[in-house]
Amino acid sequence: MHPLDPVIWSALTGPQAGIAEVAGTARRFPPSVTALGALAKLDDEGFASLAQLQKPGEATALFLYELIDLPPGWRLVHTTPLLQMVHTGKNPPSASNGFLELGSKDGPEMLALAQLTQPGPFGTRTGELGNFIGIRDGGKLVAMSGERLHVTGFTEISAVCTHPDHLGRGYAARLMSVLMSRIRQRGETPMLHVRSANTRAISVYERLGFRKRTEFQLAVVAKPA
Repeated sequence: MHPLDPVIWSALTGPQAGIAEVAGTARRFPPSVTALGALAKLDDEGFASLAQLQKPGEATALFLYELIDLPPGWRLVHTTPLLQMVHTGKNPPSASNGFLELGSKDGPEMLALAQLTQPGPFGTRTGELGNFIGIRDGGKLVAMSGERLHVTGFTEISAVCTHPDHLGRGYAARLMSVLMSRIRQRGETPMLHVRSANTRAISVYERLGFRKRTEFQLAVVAKPA
């Protein structure tokens, strides 16, 4: 099996195993980092294990190849189709300036920008998952991108977002080019996930050399009360 097929599982049992919360056959990131989780098998044992990890009011985002019938009491909170794209082209020129390294001090602004633009699951500690860079205008954070899932040989570019008032200036492509160059320098391949309906973003990613590899269903699930 290719490591990008069970991509969240590959991350949480591989390079990011040290951050994983574990119960039985379930793995997840701490909710403050991201809502992503995975099961070894989509069976009753897997969901029983996940139930041990989830606390009241929490939900877990799974990547599924198709929606399934959940065990009794489990609730599907949200679902949307996702494309998994892998970089296959040449690296575009990487900007040498015009961006800033983001860190813990930027956390509140990063979270606010993610909540405004909704690039995907983003928590108060998502910035701990890898390199995050951004662009400021008048001191305000108006664009950012960073790294999330780390799988042997691959790093995911995630949280690609630009404030609505600053669209059309090429910020996303500029930041992604920097991250892509850094990932390639480590001998890894950039990859990403994007909502299948987000044609604007997909066209940007295709111009940067990303190609569709597969499609998932993002399924956000909550356990019985």
